[in-house]
Amino acid sequence: MPITFQTGRRAALACGAVVALLCAVAPALAQTAATSTPFPSKPVRMVVPFAAGGGTDTLARVLGEKMATSLGQPVIIDNKPGAGGIIGTDAVAKAPPDGHTMMLGLSTSLMINQFLYSKLPYDTQRDLTLVYRIAMGPMVLAVNPTGIPAKTGPELLKYVSANKAKLAYGSYGIGSYPHLGGAYLSETQQAQMNHIAYKGEAPMVQDLIGGQIHMAFASALAAKGHIESGKLRAIGVTGDRRMAALPNVPTLAEQGLDDETYRITGWLAVAAPGGTPKPVVDRAAKDIHAALQLPEVRERVAAMGFEIEDSSPERFLAAYRKELPVWERLVKQSGARLE
Repeated sequence: MPITFQTGRRAALACGAVVALLCAVAPALAQTAATSTPFPSKPVRMVVPFAAGGGTDTLARVLGEKMATSLGQPVIIDNKPGAGGIIGTDAVAKAPPDGHTMMLGLSTSLMINQFLYSKLPYDTQRDLTLVYRIAMGPMVLAVNPTGIPAKTGPELLKYVSANKAKLAYGSYGIGSYPHLGGAYLSETQQAQMNHIAYKGEAPMVQDLIGGQIHMAFASALAAKGHIESGKLRAIGVTGDRRMAALPNVPTLAEQGLDDETYRITGWLAVAAPGGTPKPVVDRAAKDIHAALQLPEVRERVAAMGFEIEDSSPERFLAAYRKELPVWERLVKQSGARLE
């Protein structure tokens, strides 16, 4: 029997309703399917977007060893250096969102690069899921004691203002905090300081000791020994509290330099591919938190000059959103732009 117009119309409406229903439930079904997959069901790959041997790599290996015990699966550290952390970050952004690929990166790769580079092969905020902010990385503003007479933050600002276009500050890369912090200091004092970018923190510190540059923001790990020997003078540290590694060095904020630029710090954190199911993210965050409570891990992190953060996916996201406009302003003010 041929289908009449009315019967065909009803059939079309019925089909449309089915299609609409399927479209509505598809995301939920996909989420359920992804969540139902056991995690972890195989070794977890922790991508470090930097070369082996650095602080980020060391922390990843310490953390991975402890997480492997609680996860019941090996945690394999996969170093993918290059392009300011972009290569490794891109590998994670394009990995399956099942929790078996994560990254331990810096604020540079997870926050700053999206403002620094004109084009990235991924969308930082869309293609990555924030899991846990492990530690804050406050920095010490150090000067060459023979080249700079200042001993405090206010004295340093006064000195750089009085020596316009005569001083140089160093960093270990365009867009790094030492670059952005130094540029901000120079701009606010109209000091016209020269920026010298190095391929790593070690050569920057060596030139600071040698007097080729006058000041730099450096990690406690790189600067502490030289401060204690008198080769460098610590002016102050960034962040809201003193470093455990340098307890006698006051924060810049304590000295009246309480601009948000001097209060924020870089950080180290774990992220996963965008779309990773929340139960998987929560499980990973729980295991990271447990590892960071172990005395041997806390001692190791403190010795590296980092401050352990009491974090969670929700706290990390809230802090990220709060800091995002600050970092964006700093990059724009510095004038830094990379292809």
